[in-house]
Amino acid sequence: MLALCAVAVVVVGGRVLRPAAPRGTAPPLIRAKPSASRTRAAQLVVDVAGAVRHAGLYRLPQGSRIADAVARAGGATARAQLELVNLAAPLADGEQVLVPARGPGVAGAAAGPSPTAPVDLNSATIEQLDALPGVGPVTAQKIIDYRQAHGPFRSVDELDAIAGIGPARIENLRGLVVP
Repeated sequence: MLALCAVAVVVVGGRVLRPAAPRGTAPPLIRAKPSASRTRAAQLVVDVAGAVRHAGLYRLPQGSRIADAVARAGGATARAQLELVNLAAPLADGEQVLVPARGPGVAGAAAGPSPTAPVDLNSATIEQLDALPGVGPVTAQKIIDYRQAHGPFRSVDELDAIAGIGPARIENLRGLVVP
C-alpha cells in the first residue's frame, strides 16, 4: 500500500510541478516529408537527342544547364559538334536539347562555311538552319518563310516573331547565327 501511495505522489507531483507552456504559443510543428507532387514540381523533364550516347527523356533538378542534360545522357559522342551547343544555357521544362553531329566532310570551296562559323539568317539554306540546336526542319522553314515575307533579318532578336522561337531559344542561337 505504501508503494502504491509513493507512485501516486510521483505521478501527481510530476504533473503539478511541470512548467506549463506560455499562453499563446503554438504546439511544435511536425514537418511532413515532401509529397511526390512537390518533389516533381522542382524537376524539369527534357528530351536529349542527337549525338549523345543515350538519347531520351531525363528528369533534372530545376536550375540545370544544357551541360547537365548532355552529361545525364551519357555525354556527347565523338561525332558531336559541341561548339554549336551553348552548354551554359539554362534548361526549361519540356525543352529538347539537340546535339548536332558532324556531317561527312566535303573538300573544296563547295563545303561552305566552317562548322564554327555563324550561320547567316539571310542566306542560310533549310539544311543549315535545321543543323542549329533546337531548330528542326519545320522551324527552319518558318525562318525562311519569314525572311521571304518580311525581308532580311536586321537582328537575331527578330527571331522572336517566329512561332516556336522564344527568348530562351534566341539565347541558345546567339553567337551561332548572324543577321
